[in-house]
Amino acid sequence: MPALPHWRRLCSELLGEPRVIWGGAFILFLIVLALFAPWIAPKDPLEQDLMLSTLPPAGYSGAEPGYYLGTDDLGRDVLSRLIYGSRVALTVAFIAAGLAALVGTILGLVAGWYGGWADRIISRLVDIWMAFPPVLLSVLLVAVLGSGLHSVIAAIVIIDWTRFCRVVRAETIAQASLDYVTAARTIGFSRFQILRNEILPNIAPVLVALVSLEMGIAVIVEAILSFVGLSISSDTPTWGGMIAQGRQTIHHSWWVLVAPLAMLFLTVLAFNQLGSGLRRALDPVMRR
Repeated sequence: MPALPHWRRLCSELLGEPRVIWGGAFILFLIVLALFAPWIAPKDPLEQDLMLSTLPPAGYSGAEPGYYLGTDDLGRDVLSRLIYGSRVALTVAFIAAGLAALVGTILGLVAGWYGGWADRIISRLVDIWMAFPPVLLSVLLVAVLGSGLHSVIAAIVIIDWTRFCRVVRAETIAQASLDYVTAARTIGFSRFQILRNEILPNIAPVLVALVSLEMGIAVIVEAILSFVGLSISSDTPTWGGMIAQGRQTIHHSWWVLVAPLAMLFLTVLAFNQLGSGLRRALDPVMRR
């Protein structure tokens, strides 16, 4: 029962942040699309009909009933492919960002709290790793690991754990010098107890925001790899693959390019706004 007011206050703060509301609502909308794609999509995303190729969206001259966003040059329904493409985007976003956060947070906490040789080794590794251009490194890793969803996720984790590590290390060092940590030492808490029970909860708002931002980055990276043909099979609908196809037919079927570009933009924007809103709502310093 004592925890009830805390949860009520937290929900009130989250619902009072517009960025959390609209960003979270759009991500929830995408999750529903991804989970119920077979029932929501009006057509089979792989079904081809050359007699119906490059049909315009509904409302334009020459549109066909049931093809609300038109068709591509192979007669496949753009809306259905867009809906199924959300499955790939969200899978990569949640799994890759979660694993990158886990690895980077653990190493950042160790480097920032224990210091010494562990800090020196981890910091030098981060510096070396971040010297490589991330997009080129991701392309190289996927080319070495082979195409596929697992390779895309592995490439993102291998590259982006450094972002979490640097931020968590800096926040841990900053928190370690505050009075509440000194008080915890005086009481007799072990170093691990202080790290787990005191420091980690206080850096959680920053971490939550960073995870949300990383999800947007993961969506972009997957789209880039799909665009160059290094993601999953070309038969599977992906937003990057749709953009690559739409680029070739933009002069006579612009909707094939515009639809996935708009969805990609809105998804990344929603993740960014959700992260900013969560940090503001959860961080007592930013609420002042």
